[in-house]
Amino acid sequence: MKRFIVTSALLSAVFVSAQIDFSSTRYGITAGGTYSRVSNAHNPSGPRFSGFGGFLALIPVDNNDQFYIQPQVEYLGAGETGKDKDAKGTPGYNAVYANNYISVPIYFKGFFSEAESEFFAMAGPKFNFLINQKVTDPSKAYYAADELPAYPGVNGKANSFNFGLSFGLGFSYKRQLELALRYDLGLSNTYKGLMKEPSADPNINKRKSEQVLSVGLSYIFE
Repeated sequence: MKRFIVTSALLSAVFVSAQIDFSSTRYGITAGGTYSRVSNAHNPSGPRFSGFGGFLALIPVDNNDQFYIQPQVEYLGAGETGKDKDAKGTPGYNAVYANNYISVPIYFKGFFSEAESEFFAMAGPKFNFLINQKVTDPSKAYYAADELPAYPGVNGKANSFNFGLSFGLGFSYKRQLELALRYDLGLSNTYKGLMKEPSADPNINKRKSEQVLSVGLSYIFE
């Protein structure tokens, strides 16, 4: 939480001091695939493959076409499954713990040079708003989204809001078609209802952090 606050404050300071030129804002679309996991949550635990898609704005913050603020609004598929390679044939292997969000990352984006086609890096806070959660074939009854009478205070309901930090590296072709690899590190507790799970596993009391690795294409209009 402290890291998130400090990073957000630093980014805010950069944004405030930057020479933001809203009149030169360009807009685009973005889409790609996602690979997500949630640490310390379900057992067995495996990745979920899904996708994302949405819109972006590219706002210049200097006069050299090198630094930008890039807010985005996306549909994002995350969560995890039970497909642990060491758990084949066990209960819960076919489980799906799908969390689908409206995601709002706000990136500070910098190109490595002023060249028209160039590599870039980006980083910033990311805010996820849960729009639906689907749990199928869970390995334990209380992994379901609703609390069960037999397990008071324990449930697998995902938080309606979570936040984290997002980092990316990509290549832009003529500042219009871009390919980017991103990593999202969740800083909030995705499943607070699983903190009291009846288990001797020492990881039960640890934060349930959601991480997403994605690769996508963006097209930015002139």
